[in-house]
Amino acid sequence: MDLEKLCMEVRGIVAETAAFIRTELDKRVELNVEVKGRHNYVTHVDKGAEEILVRGLAALIPDSGFIAEEGTSTRQGEVYNWVIDPLDGTTNYIHGLPPYAISVALMEGQEIILGVVHEIALDECFYAWKGSKAWLNGKEIHVSKVDKVNDSLIATGFPYTDFSHLTYFMDTIRFFMENSHGLRRLGSAATDIAYVACGRFEAFYEYGLNPWDVAAGIIIVRQAGGKVSDFRGGGNYLFGGEIVISNDLVFDEFLEDVKSIMIR
Repeated sequence: MDLEKLCMEVRGIVAETAAFIRTELDKRVELNVEVKGRHNYVTHVDKGAEEILVRGLAALIPDSGFIAEEGTSTRQGEVYNWVIDPLDGTTNYIHGLPPYAISVALMEGQEIILGVVHEIALDECFYAWKGSKAWLNGKEIHVSKVDKVNDSLIATGFPYTDFSHLTYFMDTIRFFMENSHGLRRLGSAATDIAYVACGRFEAFYEYGLNPWDVAAGIIIVRQAGGKVSDFRGGGNYLFGGEIVISNDLVFDEFLEDVKSIMIR
């Protein structure tokens, strides 16, 4: 399989989807917002965007399956499965507030081999595939060279359904407020991870996530020189609901900070 060619084809499908989402933003009063759960929303745009993605991606690999947020297709592929979030940052989108992004990853077995994150408001497309460099709109990107948490800008996300670890999570916020350049909460995990890949953030952590929130970003940040783990430093970050991501220089210190507070 020519992963570079496939990635360019995926970028085309994602760009088509982004155009649809951008057009629908002008009709925000007609979004038909549905409540999936507490503080968890879906619109006809999420569903329409996912239909465009599923249709286009299925044509690229006819026997592939899908792990998709809105459940447009639940078919499981024997070898290849697409992991897609048609609109990461729906709450932002509802309010006309960037960022909001499309996230598409391809898995071969249990390995992520391709990822595309398209932040729609700035029209920035981040992408990588197995063995490649990481790219942003055709320009190579790298994680930052900051080597201390104290000098880092850190991204996180607030839980909106699972508050079981909220006390410890709030402790991490206080710690990083006091011991870093600051915390940012943009409202789109896919965008947060892409921003680590291009050096805008040094690190990102969050719990309560789904695989479609992080799958594409994981391979992009790795190909950009970053590292990924769960809160314990292990490999259960795609389906385990918790993730730590940073550049390679600050990773050990950052992981230890998160681990020492969240795992008690």
